[in-house]
Amino acid sequence: MKIDAAVTRLSALAQASRLSVFRLLVEKGPQGMPAGEIAERLGVAPNTLSFHLKELSNAGLLKSRQQGRFIYYAPDFKAMNGLLEYLTENCCAGSTAPADCGSPATCKEC
Repeated sequence: MKIDAAVTRLSALAQASRLSVFRLLVEKGPQGMPAGEIAERLGVAPNTLSFHLKELSNAGLLKSRQQGRFIYYAPDFKAMNGLLEYLTENCCAGSTAPADCGSPATCKEC
């Protein structure tokens, strides 16, 4: 991942509502949720939620699909894991004692 992509993704997550949306969708998994349900669960106005979903989508963190009248949003786990890998790729400067450093967490798509 290039630094510009990392900055874009981190910037998209650097807002309370967008971070809440993303965390909710990660919890929900790859099947995602319709926008109306996201708005209801988080108590966010639909027009405000649309803006946040657009920002997360433009950053490459969300996937969307139309199902009937509804648009479902789900996290892009590959993009999320790519960001985590980028942030931790030089963890502990290659220490030979990985137990001292910990291991980067990744989330596998269910």
